[in-house]
Amino acid sequence: MALPTFTMRQLLEAGVHFGHQSRRWNPKMGPYIFGARNKIHILDLQQTVPMLYQALKVVRDTVAGGGRVLFVGTKRQASEVVAESAKQCAQFYVNHRWLGGMLTNWKTVSESIKRLHKLEEQLAEEHTGLTKKEVLKMTRERDKLERALGGIKEMGGLPNVIVVIDTNKEELAVQEANKLGIPVVAILDSNSDPDGITYPVPGNDDALRAISLYCDLFKQAVIDGISMEMSSQGTDLGASEAPTLSEDLPEEEKAEEAAPEASVEDSEAAPAKAEEESAQAS
Repeated sequence: MALPTFTMRQLLEAGVHFGHQSRRWNPKMGPYIFGARNKIHILDLQQTVPMLYQALKVVRDTVAGGGRVLFVGTKRQASEVVAESAKQCAQFYVNHRWLGGMLTNWKTVSESIKRLHKLEEQLAEEHTGLTKKEVLKMTRERDKLERALGGIKEMGGLPNVIVVIDTNKEELAVQEANKLGIPVVAILDSNSDPDGITYPVPGNDDALRAISLYCDLFKQAVIDGISMEMSSQGTDLGASEAPTLSEDLPEEEKAEEAAPEASVEDSEAAPAKAEEESAQAS
């Protein structure tokens, strides 16, 4: 299996190299900044390319080993793209608001998820026996829980790696992941803090086209990892002790196989039959 590919041209067209204004920067990002143009910092794509490949490989290998990936992007530009990409590759996401303790207090979060499932089951019933006011109250509670926990309600446990779009806005998520020892893959803009990021990727975290490119690449990496996991669990039919054919032979082929045996018997009986018929005729 191969990692998803991208070109320097794609990164340039998506605006990945554009940072923030030079007065709004984090000095810790200095090593990743190529220079400034019109008072805008330009990120060094020569470093972004190999670091992005490394991040994609980590995500792919995690999924190939049966791990879970959590996409985190709650800012307006990233919210919809993050959710859609995570759904398309059957992974998990947080795109509304990061709740304090979502990872470090997973036991409490699990109880809220159980409550969400229970509300969904109750509201799905045709005859609930509840008043309109009670149904409305339950619907509002379900919608609130769905916004906060809908992307992780099927996760079943802590993720093995998290992918973060904006580390400044998702600072709490990064801190919780660091506390639990969960690797963090993150897009770092010129005003970001690289501390605590296991696999940093210097790039624009505001432009919609750039965010869409990141999410698409990580989605493909996850799908590639799923393919690797499935192929590693597959069985070889030819290596089994008694392989069986799943298809029956067509009727014509069956007839052809039976034909040689019948033709031998007929060839031996043909002369005697001819003599008998000629004797009866005389």
